[in-house]
Amino acid sequence: MYKHEIEAYINKEIEVLKSLDISSIDSVLNAIVEAYQADANIYIFGNGGSAATASHFQNDFNKGISEQLDKKFNFVCLNDNIATVMAIANDSGYEYVFEYQLKGKLKQNDLVIAISGSGNSENIIRAIKYAKKQGVKTIGITGYDGGKLAKIAAISFNVPVNDMQITEDVHLILDHLMMSILMKKLG
Repeated sequence: MYKHEIEAYINKEIEVLKSLDISSIDSVLNAIVEAYQADANIYIFGNGGSAATASHFQNDFNKGISEQLDKKFNFVCLNDNIATVMAIANDSGYEYVFEYQLKGKLKQNDLVIAISGSGNSENIIRAIKYAKKQGVKTIGITGYDGGKLAKIAAISFNVPVNDMQITEDVHLILDHLMMSILMKKLG
């Protein structure tokens, strides 16, 4: 009954995967490895489905990859503590939930990774601007045309498709692709 729609979705996903900028994936991977080698914190965050993806990244790096390593990754997912996020949103405003958590914590070699399908979420943009002012390297992981985030992040990985589901699929593929490579290279 749904075979045509299933086939169309899969074909679109394949088309998008073939269009990805391999150099941007390499840049993201290199930045993460540099932060790891420097014993730095890697802050990651997003809203909605991107929040779930950020949490998944944290799990895959802190447990999945790190399981076989003496030296562990230190990913910190800023959207995982609901009480903190809600307190900041309630007291200061939702646009500050990520920026607030970065204030006074960023160190020179830290890395800040923001995931936003549209690339235009105000709380994401504020956090990346703050990190940049602190001289910390930033990565923007986006979809659609990349929005503001793709323009201001030091490194941009964009899924060039006007489809949130495929964008989010590919963001998770990026996580698993990097995990697979690093488990072989570091393990």
